[in-house]
Amino acid sequence: MAGSRLEKFGTVFTRVRDLMRSGVIKPSDKPIWFDVYTAFPPKKDPLYVKPQARTYGKRKDTVSDIFYKEDEIRAKFYETYGTGPRPFDLSKSNFVSTSQRFVQKYNELERLGEVDESALFEEAGKALLAEDIVLRRRGGGPMVAPESREPTLELKLTDMLAEQSVGPVESQEKAGHTPQASSPNS
Repeated sequence: MAGSRLEKFGTVFTRVRDLMRSGVIKPSDKPIWFDVYTAFPPKKDPLYVKPQARTYGKRKDTVSDIFYKEDEIRAKFYETYGTGPRPFDLSKSNFVSTSQRFVQKYNELERLGEVDESALFEEAGKALLAEDIVLRRRGGGPMVAPESREPTLELKLTDMLAEQSVGPVESQEKAGHTPQASSPNS
């Protein structure tokens, strides 16, 4: 048979020549160009040579990273609040995730320009809370607006501990007893 049909192995001329020698192609059926190619062969045989890519060292990635501003906002959102209590419902065509709503609210507040850049993230969270979308911080309870907190919750833990530690000492002093360090010999 004629062998491989790939252009990598031999030229079209050599394959037709070999087919004529073996009798597969009759001399009366030879291509028109065959006699011209035989009379005037090219100076250099047209062989298929696979071009070799020259790579020296590490190959540099030509595609640069693409980051949009909303990607940074969304990354900070997921870092702060996580993915949420339930998975995305992609079966609904009009589904908008909580993170997308947050990004939209963030961009809206940024466009209005009423909030400075540093507090914009917190204000977007408060705006979603006003729309009854509760955001839960990672490792904590729901985010609550400071205005809705009770004043008793504003007490600091250190103040409470200080009151507790001062309380028993004052009651002992009022009774006439002074706390003394006990010695190991007594």
